[in-house]
Amino acid sequence: MKLKPIYDRIVVKRMEEKEQKTPSGIIIPDTAKEKPQVGEVVAVGSGKVLNNGDLRPLTVKVGDKVLFNKYAGTEVELDGEKYLVMAEDEVLAIIE
Repeated sequence: MKLKPIYDRIVVKRMEEKEQKTPSGIIIPDTAKEKPQVGEVVAVGSGKVLNNGDLRPLTVKVGDKVLFNKYAGTEVELDGEKYLVMAEDEVLAIIE
């Protein structure tokens, strides 16, 4: 099964943080870690519907690395993988 977002929605897979200890060397347990706010776009919708009925294509595209708010989107699990479904408006920046 695949997720195909509609309109201005995108599907993002969170990128796992590689660093698991503080700069001073203290190891952070899994229960105390915050979820990463960076992810890779894996699917995009057709575009945003404007007030006049036109469809504006989305700025983000599949493969983009994006930065988003801590509480952005709705988390879904599909085939054992966790994804976020969010509106393009919830994306703060594209990481180049």
